[in-house]
Amino acid sequence: MDQILSWIYRLSKGAFTIAGITLTAMMLLTVSDVILRAFGRPLVGAFELVAFFGAVAVGFSIPLTSWVKGHIYVDFLISKLSPPGRKGFQVATRSAAMVLFIVIGWNLFQMGLDLQRSSEVSPTLQLPFFPIVYGIGMSCLLESAVLFADMIKIFQEKYE
Repeated sequence: MDQILSWIYRLSKGAFTIAGITLTAMMLLTVSDVILRAFGRPLVGAFELVAFFGAVAVGFSIPLTSWVKGHIYVDFLISKLSPPGRKGFQVATRSAAMVLFIVIGWNLFQMGLDLQRSSEVSPTLQLPFFPIVYGIGMSCLLESAVLFADMIKIFQEKYE
């Protein structure tokens, strides 16, 4: 089990690294575009690239953020439950979220196929949309694996 948890963590960390690199690129692109606009030479397609980079940065950061519990967590209600009740609630919510992210990931793959078949591209730079959609779909499936890892940790009494 520890190997599975380690594997999921490494994949999440890799996706987070991609998100960080993309966020940095988005920042540099935006700053460059603002500076160049002052000289009357804006970067063509900067808006499209920032939109693509933003989708990657947000989508790819979800699994590691969930792993390290970096999201908002309201536990005042859960803390009133007994330990078995708390465990049951945690497993139920992780299961529901896992199913949700699997469905989202699957639908993103279907959307990516449609975009690939139709050769849908961005208006200015003519960049295809489907690689971004596939990437976010993979991130959603990775998030479902993180939620599965949470359930493993809950049953091993290692979840805090």
